[in-house]
Amino acid sequence: MSGGEQVRQGTTIKEMLAELRPRERLLNFGVEALSNAELLAILIRTGTKTETAIDVATRLLSKPEGLKYLAEASIEELQKQKGIGLAKASELKAALELGRRLAAFTLSRKVIKNPQDVANLLMEEMRCLDREYFRTVSLNIKNYVLAVDNVSIGGLNSSLAHPREVFKDPIRRSAASIILAHNHPSGDPTPSKEDIEVTKRLSEAGKILGINVLDHLIIGDGRFVSLKERNLI
Repeated sequence: MSGGEQVRQGTTIKEMLAELRPRERLLNFGVEALSNAELLAILIRTGTKTETAIDVATRLLSKPEGLKYLAEASIEELQKQKGIGLAKASELKAALELGRRLAAFTLSRKVIKNPQDVANLLMEEMRCLDREYFRTVSLNIKNYVLAVDNVSIGGLNSSLAHPREVFKDPIRRSAASIILAHNHPSGDPTPSKEDIEVTKRLSEAGKILGINVLDHLIIGDGRFVSLKERNLI
């Protein structure tokens, strides 16, 4: 370890050059200029004897799930991380919950007009998933998004995509219609024979339930296929 690294580990944020401190950078350049670690460091505020708040934030974000880990971890799990006590864990969960609620509010204002709108909604997250996630996008009568719900994780097949599970959340949300979506971790969104068969079966189930299945999008790496556009639904 170099001397510079040793100084950095023992340095507090207060001892950093003013223009490098996260809070000052936020004030001078705006919140958009800050990295995830800097934003998290502002929430954490203080580090440990050997780490600054930025070091603690960087360590938390270095986990494979990154921000998703923070969103899904319980307060008890967060407290197991060095530098995170009950107060900090509680504050982090509160901030993340506010972000989740804001995202839900923003989502409710989105209207779906075409398959590209659905791809814009889902692509950035689903293109990076290492397993197949099957989801439903519930819409109201004016095609505004009510919610995006997970149905199953794993290869899309008849057992994982049972109508009971697929329509459970849309029924609870009083959806007028739904759009099905799942990703192909290979990056190739070409629909399989099973993708097509499952879609047709769910479309028939939707007719019985009074919830129209508008489309099924298969998400690849930066590409997608709409089964509706291909006349497969």
